[in-house]
Amino acid sequence: MNEIEYEHLKRKIRQLIQIDLNNYKENQMMRRLDGFISRAKATDIAQYCSKLDGDPMEIAKLRNFITINVSEFYRDQVHFETLRKMVFPSLLRNSARLNIWSAGCSDGQEPYSIAMILDELTPGIKHRVFATDIDKESLSKGNAGGPYQPAEVRNLPQTLLMKYFYFGEDGYTVNEKIRERIIFSQLDLTRDKFPIGFDLIVCRNVTIYFSNETKRILSLNFQNALKENGILFIGATETMLDAADLGFQRVHPCFYKKVTNPISESPKVFSSAI
Repeated sequence: MNEIEYEHLKRKIRQLIQIDLNNYKENQMMRRLDGFISRAKATDIAQYCSKLDGDPMEIAKLRNFITINVSEFYRDQVHFETLRKMVFPSLLRNSARLNIWSAGCSDGQEPYSIAMILDELTPGIKHRVFATDIDKESLSKGNAGGPYQPAEVRNLPQTLLMKYFYFGEDGYTVNEKIRERIIFSQLDLTRDKFPIGFDLIVCRNVTIYFSNETKRILSLNFQNALKENGILFIGATETMLDAADLGFQRVHPCFYKKVTNPISESPKVFSSAI
């Protein structure tokens, strides 16, 4: 794929699925799309774009590929244990009812994991867990509480699986007690205004293909969306080398606390927003 073809494909993707690839690392995205399109058995970019026009299923496959809808409960167990044993107790000392945002929640495994941990730590207290994603189909599954396959729940402690799920022919479904704790909503991190006032924001493995500038804008906006001393929880494969410049202090691996922003930057917007 050359640059002219990539520009054509970017316009088609913006038109059909409202994702702006200008926010992504160009070389990485071109390589990923080259492989994806070759598996779709298209001879060239023009043919693939024509195929998209008449094939909603192919559009859905492309959206899922770009948005990387891969998740599971308790993904990266060691970090969820840090959340349970260290981060949540610290946050709960400052606020009895927490306000949490799972940004890029995919099918709901992440916010449900959070809700179950909190129910174990603080029985009877209904914390607010706001879960957002760009993909409507993922949000629909999350809102329904599943069903989830055995591979998706493999990391869950057996006590939580037995307490918060029921098993049927289609797989595991989250029970009503936990489902009612989550508010699912569609939100595009590169286009929409961020909600504010959170004790914890979880955004893991969402920005790995974003450009450095896009990551910086998102980090500043997350910083603004957090309460004082709020925590940002990022993915195990991600780093925040300029944390101090962005108004964060690393407190544990993958966990960053909001501090006074030394460069006093205001929240940003994306110049390439559709």
